[in-house]
Order: sequence, then structure tokens, then C-alpha cells
Amino acid sequence: MKRYEHIIENVVPGSIAEEMGIEPGDKLLSINGKVIEDIFDYQYYMEDEEVLLLIEKKNGEQWELEIEKDADEQLGAGFESGLMDEYRSCRNKCVFCFIDQMPEGMRDTLYFKDDDSRLSFLQGNYVTLTNMSDHDIERIIRYRLEPINISFQTTNPGLRCRMLHNRFAGEALKKVDLLYQGGIEMNGQIVLCKGINDGEELERSIRDLTGYLPLLKSVSVVPVGLTRYREGLYPLEAFTKEDARKILATIHRWQEKIYREHGLHFIHAGDEWYLMADEELPEEERYDGYLQLENGVGMLRLLINEFEEAYQALPGDGKERKFSIATGQLAYPYLARLVERLRIKYPNLKGRVYPIRNNFFGERITVSGLLTGRDLTGQLRGKDLGSRLLLPCNMLKADENVFLDDFTVSQVSDALQVPIVIVKSSGQDLIHAILGNEC
Repeated sequence: MKRYEHIIENVVPGSIAEEMGIEPGDKLLSINGKVIEDIFDYQYYMEDEEVLLLIEKKNGEQWELEIEKDADEQLGAGFESGLMDEYRSCRNKCVFCFIDQMPEGMRDTLYFKDDDSRLSFLQGNYVTLTNMSDHDIERIIRYRLEPINISFQTTNPGLRCRMLHNRFAGEALKKVDLLYQGGIEMNGQIVLCKGINDGEELERSIRDLTGYLPLLKSVSVVPVGLTRYREGLYPLEAFTKEDARKILATIHRWQEKIYREHGLHFIHAGDEWYLMADEELPEEERYDGYLQLENGVGMLRLLINEFEEAYQALPGDGKERKFSIATGQLAYPYLARLVERLRIKYPNLKGRVYPIRNNFFGERITVSGLLTGRDLTGQLRGKDLGSRLLLPCNMLKADENVFLDDFTVSQVSDALQVPIVIVKSSGQDLIHAILGNEC
């Protein structure tokens, strides 16, 4: 395998790197005589207080630099790749893969299937373990890289091979034993597919996964996302209201058992199940500290609780405020309720929440994070949007004002002739945006 070259892209002014004469375009060859594989090797060896760097200058000269520093002091050099290595693509062909259900013509990055354990630590991604070597596992244990987020889907090896369409997927589960024996904390997820890994298979998976307590901190169960672009793919069915109620009953029964024995609830249902089943969300204590927010577990409960806490401190007034909120159909009833709650103290709020139907991916996709600029403009054009339109930040690409379909915030704003306010995820941020006190 070709070793990735660690080219320095930028140097922080006033940093150790600048002081030592390191420049953009220089190449890092080794630290303390060790060849660096990726960001984790780099961070591990740079924790030493005495560091020997081998740098290759752009003209080919090699410099040995002896550095004395504090243990937590950074070099101040940024590299061309955040991982300092190539990203590892997925080796599976999962029957539920969302990327396989994407239409043509979207930006290239949306079609990349990553299954890189390093992104589990850096970004919270869930990985299947199928492309991890024993060397990878050994490094995780040696460097104490935790928690690692694992996509289990099932603990039945044969079924896992079929679901991931990878003959090594069942064998990969043995890596969980190595992580457990190494004392590494983990979180897990199960993407539930009707008639495949639900029912007795779900019971088996939960039962098996409790064997990794207390190092396996939580496991989420989320419904498979089904878009309208499934021609030629494995025939998956959507869950019904009755299905959702049965799944919740199973999860709640296991929560009670595990809580009695271990003092935590461990197995958690994604918010979608409660809306699908038309059941109330659990109280905050049931989420064990919200370990799975990025998986859509407890997001609505946290929003409601944060909103209520901020609401109690509000003075209220009679000022007129005109606004609108657009969100996915999943969160719509909750956001509408929160706006009505706010009207108790602010009776002249002139605002409306609009549920946006996902025509782009299909109506079975109900989360706001998968809405597109064209669905927003198409469904909100001509509506009374007030003096500003509030949109949740999860509609946008990270750190950029771009929707999934490459529409920009300014394009949507121009099309709808209304200023757009991007709202952060907390209940307090929502209140501030509604009242016109954006922070």
C-alpha cells in the first residue's frame, strides 16, 4: 500500500512550527524515528515533551528538529488531509444503504461511502468494522481511542453477511470482542429493516449486546430510511404504526430489565419510532445523558426541555413579531406546539410553522436534515413568511450555506424574497431566533 505523504498546508503564526522554520509545502517524514501513518500516530507522538521531527523541505533538504514543549502544546502545522491519510471507502453493499438510494447529478462527495474507523473518533461516524485490520484494532487499544461507534445491525453472523452483502461481515463481529477485552468504550446502532433484523432477531441482538456492558454504553435502534430511488435495489418495506408500537414495546421492556440490572437504559429508540407510533417521547432520564443525539435519539426531548428551561426565564411582552419556520414533517408537530407555548407570554407573535414534504427523496423521508433548497422554494413560494424565515442548521452542509441539492441560502432567500435565519440546535437558540435575538 502506498504511504500517504504528509504535506504541510499551513503554519499558525507564532507557533512552534513557525519558530522552527517549518513552511507550507514542507513534508513531515517521521516523529521520534517513527513513520507516521495518519492523524492518530501524529497526535500520539506529539504528546511527548521532547520530540524529534524529520522534515523534508521543498528543495529536498531534510531537517532534524529537536523540540522541547509542554505535553499539551501543539506544533501549529496543518496538513492537506485532516486524516493525514486517504479516506477508507466502504467494502459493503448493504441492503439499506442510503447512498445507493440517491438520485444522479448531486455533488460527488455525497456519493462517497466511508467506513473509516478514524472518522468514528473525529466526527462520530458509525463503522461496520469490515475493513479494519488487527493492526487497526491494536492501535485503537494502544492509543486509547474511544468511544468507537459501531454499526451492528445484527449479532447474527450469517444474517449480518446477508444484510451487508459481505462474506466477512459476520467474522468482523469478533473485533468487538477484542475492543471489549482491550477496555475500549463503544456505542452501537442497529438500522432496523422490516422482516429482516426485527422481531426475534432484534431480541437476539439486544440480548447479545448486553454482554458488552458496561463498555458498550448505548445502542440505538433507528428505522431504515427509504427514498423513492430504489429501483433495482433490495425490496424493503416501510414500517407501519403497529410495527413501531411493537418495536417500542420491545425496547421499553429491555430498558426496564437492563436498568434494574445495570443502572442505565442502554437500548434506545430513535425519535422517529415515537412519532410513527403516535406515542409520547420518553422523559429526559431515559436517554442516559443523550449519548446518541447524532443518530436522532432524544433530539426532540432535548429541544423541548431546553426550550422550557429558557421559557421560564422570559419576561414576555406585547411586541408584534412576524416570522415563519420551515422544518421536516417529523419535527413539525413539536415545533408548532413550542410556538403556541411561546404565545402565552408573547400574544402578538405572528408566526407559522410550515411542514415541508420531501418531494426530492420521497415522502417517507421526514427529517429536516434531508430537505433540499428546491423543496423549500417550491412549497414556500407565495406563503406568508413574515419578516424572516427560520431554518434549522442541520439542513445545511457543515460549515457552509449550501443545501443537499447545492442550492445556497442566498438563492433560497432571493427566490422567496425573505431574509433567512439559520437556527442552531438548542431550544434557547430557537427562542432567540423567534424573538429576534439571534445569537
